[in-house]
Amino acid sequence: MEGRERPVGSEGSGGSGSPVSSENSVSYAGSGVNLEAADQAVSRIAAIARSATRPEVVDGIGGFGGSFALNVARMESPLLVASTDGVGTKLAVAHAARRYDTVGLDLVAMCVDDIVCVGAEPLFMLDYIATGRLEPDQIELLVAGIAKGCAQAGCALLGGELAEHPGEMEPGKFDMAGFAVGVVESAARLGPNRVRAGDVLVGLPSPGLRSNGFSLARRVLLGEPGALERKAWSGADHSLGDEMLKPSLIYAPAVLAAVRTGSVHAAAHITGGGIAGNLSRVIPDGCTAVVDRASWTEPEIFEEIRRLGPVDDSEMQKVFNLGIGMILVVAPEGVGAVVSAVTQAGAGSGISGLVGLIVGEVQPGAHGVRLERA
Repeated sequence: MEGRERPVGSEGSGGSGSPVSSENSVSYAGSGVNLEAADQAVSRIAAIARSATRPEVVDGIGGFGGSFALNVARMESPLLVASTDGVGTKLAVAHAARRYDTVGLDLVAMCVDDIVCVGAEPLFMLDYIATGRLEPDQIELLVAGIAKGCAQAGCALLGGELAEHPGEMEPGKFDMAGFAVGVVESAARLGPNRVRAGDVLVGLPSPGLRSNGFSLARRVLLGEPGALERKAWSGADHSLGDEMLKPSLIYAPAVLAAVRTGSVHAAAHITGGGIAGNLSRVIPDGCTAVVDRASWTEPEIFEEIRRLGPVDDSEMQKVFNLGIGMILVVAPEGVGAVVSAVTQAGAGSGISGLVGLIVGEVQPGAHGVRLERA
């Protein structure tokens, strides 16, 4: 699949211009880059990557660049929308648990769920994976997760890059990033200019941490050896490792289904900065978004972080989504249609329990977001 750096040659010249003997020559492998492992990894992930495709893909995996036929004849004034992101220190948890099958979905979610906030349909995505020592089994699981996420989002995995960084990263350690590109009709673009007082806030639940706040979560939850194997909280039926590595829900299909009702004015992906920090980005001057925290059930993992820290609730609000991963700002007359569209899209995507919850409203007032309990 992925492009990767290649050695410029296996022979070189000494300072005097004399040929270097094979006994004394320096090799790429001796410098820590294993091209055989890279070839093995590429051959194993190529078919996986190609499974996440769309009809518009012209040239995908294997070339120097992926080609995508932009079919926008149905649009009068199309806009391309792009976003880039990573998974953050959730990768440290994956490494500690030696589980690599879920973080690829997190990567897709962080990218595509940003571009749908302006109403854009995700078209394709590319990834970048850097590692200290390339391990084909690990890479295969990472890319399988990315491909699965792209399939859920309805976009193509158009290509990517693998890179070994010996000496800069420890063997087995890795980092990953990606970017997604989508398209939206200019006149249909969502944003604060469409939001009005009286609009209703419809929240899409998040069953866990998604990919945000892990520096704080790791400090609080993983202070003791073997912490990932203990119960996520008292009475939980699964381990802390299972809880922390839950893949992020990919909201893109549900958001686009809601947008097609014509009643969504704006959307906010709740990531770092919490509900207030992200929702405020789509609230216009002269309006206040009032969020009722009693309108959804907060996942138990947040109470566990709050208790063990201890972490002040004000800090929890700044860092975590507290159980709401996306908020749609909806015209009041369209709430029923939007909630129905979200539920149907969740069922169609195989996402159990994805529903739209009324979590607040937009009121006249100073610009901002207020969280309260009604």
